[in-house]
Amino acid sequence: MRQQSGDASLLRRLNSAAILRVLRESGVATLSELARAARVSRPTAEVIVEGLLAEGWAEECGEEEGDRRRGRPARRFRFRAAAGHVAGVGVGASWLRAMVTDLDGTVVAERRVPHHPSMPAGDRLDAVAELVGAVAAEAGLAVPGLAAVGVGTTGMVDGSGRVVKSVVLAGWTGLDLRGELSRRIPAPVLVDNDMRLAVLAEHWRGRARGRSDVVYLFAGSRLGLGLLIGGRPHRGAHAAAGEIGRQPGDHWRAYRHMTEYAIAVEPGEMRSQREAARFAIERARAGDEQAARAVRAFARHLGEGLITVVNPLDPEMVVIGGSLSKAGDLIIEPIRELFAEVCLHPPVVVASALGGECVALGAVRWALDHADRHLFTQPS
Repeated sequence: MRQQSGDASLLRRLNSAAILRVLRESGVATLSELARAARVSRPTAEVIVEGLLAEGWAEECGEEEGDRRRGRPARRFRFRAAAGHVAGVGVGASWLRAMVTDLDGTVVAERRVPHHPSMPAGDRLDAVAELVGAVAAEAGLAVPGLAAVGVGTTGMVDGSGRVVKSVVLAGWTGLDLRGELSRRIPAPVLVDNDMRLAVLAEHWRGRARGRSDVVYLFAGSRLGLGLLIGGRPHRGAHAAAGEIGRQPGDHWRAYRHMTEYAIAVEPGEMRSQREAARFAIERARAGDEQAARAVRAFARHLGEGLITVVNPLDPEMVVIGGSLSKAGDLIIEPIRELFAEVCLHPPVVVASALGGECVALGAVRWALDHADRHLFTQPS
């Protein structure tokens, strides 16, 4: 009898997982449609749906006008996305960003706080945990109730969530980031490289929707690459895919064109690499021909670096992200022209529209994938 009870329990969980997934994917469905899609009897579907309603995973839809005219309407149900939530965090050089979404990816709370790259690692870890707690509270949630917390960070991150190397954040190299955050955040924690999550965000909610092979170039205070191959972020054999490193031929020292321009125009003004780039772009938009030449040289130099990736990978699209993506066609057009000259199949080149949210948004998508596997996968 005990074995039979176990078999019955397993069958019920299998059927519940199947019906819940059908609800998640179909939007709205009747009992008959759920029974047919899950391959169970209608009475079985009805029992399972009543259980899902009681547990908060499903909700009943109201009647439509056509239903009232036809007489007694069929009951209609949908997945209740607010039954669960995830968080996504982006750890950058200057900002920590976090957002909480429901299980459909609708953002219900978001927040960002400044931080400095020289901050001690322990303080930064505490700041990330505090930010997750604050954004969860803003959404009216407790952190232990989150299905997952995805974290994207600058630096090379291996499959266990350890930062193999970081040249941006102090004390980050060698840190077991997933382990340290798991001790501070009472929810499942996932950690990956920020550029892999940025290209995932572009594929989910950005310019790369519907594309399977994409190169994402981050151009802001630094340069970074994310690769989407076959619809999935590419990690590489050592989780180092997309790491630019030092390149022969100076392909990635593109910023010098705009820093040299800024120094020539205002030699007494000290600017960071990103500030010099913004200065040159603003002057180019205002009609300064020398600035326009500097921005064009910058874009062509970026394109030359990208050629070393684009030609062997043959992507459908190249997305330019980061703060300098706001320059739009000033940067995009020279890269398009270069690709047209040297690529057998020039990819589409676009500027990202996600702005600074891309890493946190990619971390959300990754957390949602984790939630899907644990909430909707049929048990074996």
